[in-house]
Amino acid sequence: MTLTGESQLGRLKRVDLRDIWASEASEFTPWLSRVENLSVLGETLNIDLEFEAQEQAVGPFRADILCKDMGTDTWVLIENQLERTDHTHLGQLLTYASGLQAVTIVWIAARFTEEHRATLDWLNKITDESFRFFGLEVELWRIGDSPAAPKFNVISKPNNWSRSVARAAKAIDDAELTDLKLMQRRYWEGLHQALDSADGPVSGNRKAQPQSWMSYSLGRSNVTLGVSMARPKRRVQTGVYLTGAHAKAFFFLLQRQKTEIETEIGSSLEWEELPDGQDARIARYLDDVDPEDENDWPRQHAWMAERLNEMHRVFSQRVKELNPVNQQP
Repeated sequence: MTLTGESQLGRLKRVDLRDIWASEASEFTPWLSRVENLSVLGETLNIDLEFEAQEQAVGPFRADILCKDMGTDTWVLIENQLERTDHTHLGQLLTYASGLQAVTIVWIAARFTEEHRATLDWLNKITDESFRFFGLEVELWRIGDSPAAPKFNVISKPNNWSRSVARAAKAIDDAELTDLKLMQRRYWEGLHQALDSADGPVSGNRKAQPQSWMSYSLGRSNVTLGVSMARPKRRVQTGVYLTGAHAKAFFFLLQRQKTEIETEIGSSLEWEELPDGQDARIARYLDDVDPEDENDWPRQHAWMAERLNEMHRVFSQRVKELNPVNQQP
């Protein structure tokens, strides 16, 4: 049967990595360091990753990205290559492993040679469970004129990794988390209950994390809804977060619609260009609140749930229609 009209299917097209990221250090590594992109990587690895540092010194070398495995509270070192794997990077990975008591090493490259894949398999075979080696190839794909989408393919992983993940998840004890982390997780669990009760476009059907923020999809890559708590400032925040190469262009395109957007929401917003960085933010704040006061959580969660659903309704279609070529300097 021939597909016609809206039933026609698009064709996947491979995108050269260098067309999107000209430089590993200044473009790919900062892109991967962002919360939403580390989340994609973590889903591929079945590891909850929490960003710690970029270009962090580890012995005589500098790790591209340093994270924590939130399930085991151990280090995760990520090394990136936008080319074929080489012996130099392999040597760095072995140096990292030799200097740490327990570590997960993730080697990301455009293409793995057979000898380097075999080396990671051998390392996973001869080391104990405190050392884990992953090899991932990164690809970019698009359909028609859509934005390029990343895809991570696991080339090498620890032996019996799937069973190890299941055991680790079952063995995690809340006692291993600090009181602060436990409070943060309970806080977001309460927000997710409020989101489910509100029955709006933002769902609470997701895992609460023991961290100071959570993010939610807004229907487009590099644009997300987010919530965060700032205990020292006694405030909580909701907002639209714009990241990636087009963040500033998208921000100014949305700012042109400021009057209409704020009229639909019924309140003014904080339009934060964040000129010192690549990202931008459109936020609302609830001040003079204590995120640690559990008696006040219902009020805080109700406010956050209402703001998240408002922003989703007002921004979701707008961000899908954004085109960076329309933004003139």
